[in-house]
Amino acid sequence: MRNQIIGMIIVFLFIQLSPGYSQNEEDETTTYIQKMRPIDLIDTPTANFLSRKYFQLKLRVYQLGGMLGGLTVGLTNRLMFGVSYGGQNIIGQGKVSWNEAPGVNLRYRLRFEDYRFPAVSLGFNSQGYGSYYSELKRYQIKSKGFYVVFSKNYFVLKDFGIHAGVNYSDENKGAEKDLNFFCGAHLMLDPELSLLWEYDFAINDNDDKSLGSGKGYMNAAVRWYFSRQLVFEFSVKNLLKNNRAIDDEPIPNLNRELKIIYFQNL
Repeated sequence: MRNQIIGMIIVFLFIQLSPGYSQNEEDETTTYIQKMRPIDLIDTPTANFLSRKYFQLKLRVYQLGGMLGGLTVGLTNRLMFGVSYGGQNIIGQGKVSWNEAPGVNLRYRLRFEDYRFPAVSLGFNSQGYGSYYSELKRYQIKSKGFYVVFSKNYFVLKDFGIHAGVNYSDENKGAEKDLNFFCGAHLMLDPELSLLWEYDFAINDNDDKSLGSGKGYMNAAVRWYFSRQLVFEFSVKNLLKNNRAIDDEPIPNLNRELKIIYFQNL
């Protein structure tokens, strides 16, 4: 209950943020920054969008030889759609363990960001992260499921954005049917380098029989913009070591992941 109250306070305060940057400004510098803003942080969504008729290819490499590929397309200025699929032991030895089903990602922009108020997006994402546990019918990190997210951007260094939202995962089972909260930020140090941070309260993953131990999931990453089309990201996940063992088999604590992102217009 305490985490739920804290999450609600963060979202409320976020909506009341002081005036910042407007997405409607169209000079060349801000257009470049808009295109390079993360539409997702590490695991959590933002209200930022791909430009219309742009697509994004993403490849994620994670623990136990895992790989996850995805494609997202900006269908209109308000609608994005994506799919993803992967598994573990794709790299290395042993039988490949494919995910149960492809992930689907749909996002609709309810309102554009302006000088005073944040952008607001409504979405659905069925893709979880880390190992998939078929006996529990869930990923190590639950998918966001249905979510609402707010994003506000400011002129700090090159660009600074803060993001907060609420979600209800379609992987919620048994006693863990709570609404969940998440927040995060990105900071563009220069046109080639950004820092990312996020925190998932994991209120829907703190029961006695859950994978989480009640600390929530905190992740951090560095992004290198190799070009206007190609981005490399290195992340360290689960900094708070929020995990329990399953059948006496420990879940990995700190995870290191590599992500490759490619942008292009159709």
